[in-house]
Amino acid sequence: MGAVMKSRVGRLAARTAWLRLCVLSTVLWAASGCSATGGSLTLCPKEDKLLRSAEQVALCTNRYAGLPRELQKVPLEAYYVQPGDVLLLEVTDLDTDVRLPIDQTVMPDGTIDLAEYGRPVVAGLTIDEIEELVHASIENALPDAEAPQVNVRLTVAESAVFYVLGEVNAPGAYPLIGRETVLDALMTAGGLSDRASECGIILSRPTPQGSCRIVLPVCYPQIVQLGDATTNYQIQPGDRIFVSTRSMCEQLMFWQDGCKFCSGECAQPCGSPLTPARRPFALPITEPGERPGELRVPAAEPSAPPATILNLRETATLEEPEPAPPAPERLRR
Repeated sequence: MGAVMKSRVGRLAARTAWLRLCVLSTVLWAASGCSATGGSLTLCPKEDKLLRSAEQVALCTNRYAGLPRELQKVPLEAYYVQPGDVLLLEVTDLDTDVRLPIDQTVMPDGTIDLAEYGRPVVAGLTIDEIEELVHASIENALPDAEAPQVNVRLTVAESAVFYVLGEVNAPGAYPLIGRETVLDALMTAGGLSDRASECGIILSRPTPQGSCRIVLPVCYPQIVQLGDATTNYQIQPGDRIFVSTRSMCEQLMFWQDGCKFCSGECAQPCGSPLTPARRPFALPITEPGERPGELRVPAAEPSAPPATILNLRETATLEEPEPAPPAPERLRR
């Protein structure tokens, strides 16, 4: 009898231990956010988390700043040619003897090949500036003849790209046409993944060293469900869109409606320039008395005034109410 009881107790203890092990494995699986990406299953998937500093800057950014966005798009500023871009050179005067290679790929050193007319540096210049430079190169090579005008067109803009990173189905760099918005960029990258946080999307713009950072919050649910174009910004060259991973707290608090970026307050207001520095390359020196081929860095352009940060919950009380008239003498007594 005692042996039977011991056998039953042993089997019960084994089942209890097995049940505890299954429950513990299930809890660890859920807490770690199990993932099956690319056919491989892992208990510790990679998470794309927002930096605390990026989150603070995004919370302190005025979403109503004067930036181009959907329904308020503007043409992009003049494009500055960079290595890898392809130019098309056409001589407008058909009766001239000047012949130029038509297709010109900007070399890694920033030059193009004009055959006997030289190899001018075009990186960091606009199309109009390149036309003037090519015309001047032909004039220097033909001092006794009239140099024809050359039409320069940009056929391939390899350096005009934007980046979509984090929890999207196809992260990477994509060519910029000029009309894209944040929603267009996310759709180009295959849309949000199953682990994406709709309330953890930011748009960062490149800024020079030592300047204020530009981090714009993106209210994805408002863009796609309400048609709110407030944070559907127009994409600029070099923009980075980052989609963070949905945390365990976000999964458990599924009943909350609203994002921290779209309803939060700025604890420490800070200003940031709305436009970064433009020219990505140093410019060729053209001043007299300087060695040919030497490069100089252009003077920094004055930055735009800091963006005004408004507390949206206090905008209704910006105007102080008029003081109430004094009470009559009878009511005072």
